[in-house]
Amino acid sequence: MNRPLQVTFRHLPHTEALDAYVAKHAAKLERFHDRITGCHVVIEAPHQHKKSGRHYQVRIDLTIPGAEIVINQAPDEDTANEDLYAAIDRAFAQLER
Repeated sequence: MNRPLQVTFRHLPHTEALDAYVAKHAAKLERFHDRITGCHVVIEAPHQHKKSGRHYQVRIDLTIPGAEIVINQAPDEDTANEDLYAAIDRAFAQLER
């Protein structure tokens, strides 16, 4: 990547463990395209749902020459988005497809 990986946290504390987890996923993207110029990941914890708990949202903006790919793993009623690491996994898996 030409620019360093950028990770933004909204409504949740910044941790080194989450940074490392996202960096590990972002490093794997280079095997799909060797000219990635930038990657910005936004991890957001919206308000807590009364019935089902907190659903996390993960957005990935990947920039390559001539294009920008945006993945927005929005919170839904699926319980997989209640686990932050699972939500990150799902967003990167969608991007890889």
